[in-house]
Amino acid sequence: MTQDIHAFHHTGILTRDLDGLERTYRAFGFTLSPRSRHMLAARPGEPLQASSTANLCALFGGSYIELLGIVDESAPDPWHAKAMADQYAGFRILNLDTDDADAVSRRLIAAGLGASGVLDLEREVETIEGIRTMRAQSVHIDPRTTPEGYIGISQHLTREYVHQPRYLDHPNGARGISAVSMVTADAEFRGVAARYAEILQTEATPEGPFLMLTHKDIRLEIIRASDAATVFPGESAPAPSYLATMTIAVDDLAAARTLIERTAETRTTARGFFVSARDAYGAGLLFEEA
Repeated sequence: MTQDIHAFHHTGILTRDLDGLERTYRAFGFTLSPRSRHMLAARPGEPLQASSTANLCALFGGSYIELLGIVDESAPDPWHAKAMADQYAGFRILNLDTDDADAVSRRLIAAGLGASGVLDLEREVETIEGIRTMRAQSVHIDPRTTPEGYIGISQHLTREYVHQPRYLDHPNGARGISAVSMVTADAEFRGVAARYAEILQTEATPEGPFLMLTHKDIRLEIIRASDAATVFPGESAPAPSYLATMTIAVDDLAAARTLIERTAETRTTARGFFVSARDAYGAGLLFEEA
């Protein structure tokens, strides 16, 4: 069994209102990195080009939340962010972490999972030594086969330029992404679980209405659409299958809740508290004790 995927790399929230998304997540107590424009390649080996998107990130030293905005509708869009936003904005992206993008690509292609090959990404970032170029590589799963979201596996080539110590302390005490849940159309439930079991090289186990996939620092929770209203009461469904929630581990639940309730309503859950996707730009946020 391979061990080439080991953690959450990042989750991504997509919007055409990056200013509003930034204000909301700062109000929730997340420290954000400066805004940075993407340089992307459409296919393996092709030149990088300034794209339609820019981002800010809530960084935790390992995983991070990407706040991704379309900032130039006329610019090239090699990774199809505009088409993604045309479908619906919100929690659209899930990337898993690897130290060997080439190995992941070969394995997923051999498994028939419609992987893209290794794609290059660059963006300029501010560091205390000046502007540096962040470089990474990603393998994308064909989005036509993953209606729940845009799924990738990414490798940092310059991790130190991303997870800079000055951005890792958050007023809400956030320490990282500990779980992601996705809702799938009932007919696709078993097939989706089998796909992620293949990607992670692990087995799905039932836990209440969920199928759980755990591997190293990854916890994926998959639920049927017919059970979603019970598990996530009051939450709307943007599509038949979709990325629903991310769980954020925090140092002090009570302190985090007090801060977040200045701007958003919360609901008590078994593990902590919940902020509705209505108030968080399309991403349900579960907070639990680190």
